[in-house]
Amino acid sequence: MTEQEEKAIRAVVSACIESYASGFSDRHLSEVDDEEGTINMKIHNVFIAELGLDILYYSALARSLDSSLGNVLEKMAIKIASLHYEVSQHVEGDISHEQTNYIATILEEYKRHARKPTISDYGNILNLHKSDSIITKRHESDYYLYDKDTGMHYLIELKIGGDLDNKKARSEKEALLEQYCILVNSLGSQEKVKIYFATAYNRYGEGKPWKQSRVLQFFAEDELLISRDFWNMVCKSEQGYDIVLDEYRKNAHCIKGALQAIKSAYLHE
Repeated sequence: MTEQEEKAIRAVVSACIESYASGFSDRHLSEVDDEEGTINMKIHNVFIAELGLDILYYSALARSLDSSLGNVLEKMAIKIASLHYEVSQHVEGDISHEQTNYIATILEEYKRHARKPTISDYGNILNLHKSDSIITKRHESDYYLYDKDTGMHYLIELKIGGDLDNKKARSEKEALLEQYCILVNSLGSQEKVKIYFATAYNRYGEGKPWKQSRVLQFFAEDELLISRDFWNMVCKSEQGYDIVLDEYRKNAHCIKGALQAIKSAYLHE
């Protein structure tokens, strides 16, 4: 990675965090006197209130902070990826009934634990592209990255903390595989298309094995981009994760300042 590329990544992280902190603060400060504001709707829980004002405040704010910070990390990753890839968030094209039927078959086997996911499960799926049974589909995608230098196409399903809902695991892998089929049908080859399940951080601790059973039930080990691997990929550098985290730490004071301002307003400190 060049010095210029690193500066560009750091600039994206810094701008995103500063903008997020400002917007988060402005939003909640503007709702101080609004009975239906995000925090005010939650601070009247008498059972939590008995534990103290600080706990009441933080419990009311925690969900808003967690979800909104997750959103900004998603947007930040897209902006960083745009420095190195062509980025799109949808895939559209042809897929055959034979391919969708095959996808349904292997996903049912995953669900019943009759088959453990491997990339080889769909190694010959291009051969099922039959011209007499084609339909056109469009899928919204978290990240569709195209690397012009290598010709590789990457389809990524991002869950910030890694939670994969039991009811959605099958459908999300199905959507990824259908996007995969659309791309390989268009390219006429499977060699340049890969799919991934990604997380922004490792809920088990950085560097530790990923063991969420619902993820592993539907995704092969080679399809996981957990924490460091995800950031390294979007930064297109083995130092990507370290750069992003370092710049985030340098700007975390913006968020801390916003939280203190909100706390002072609501607790009248």
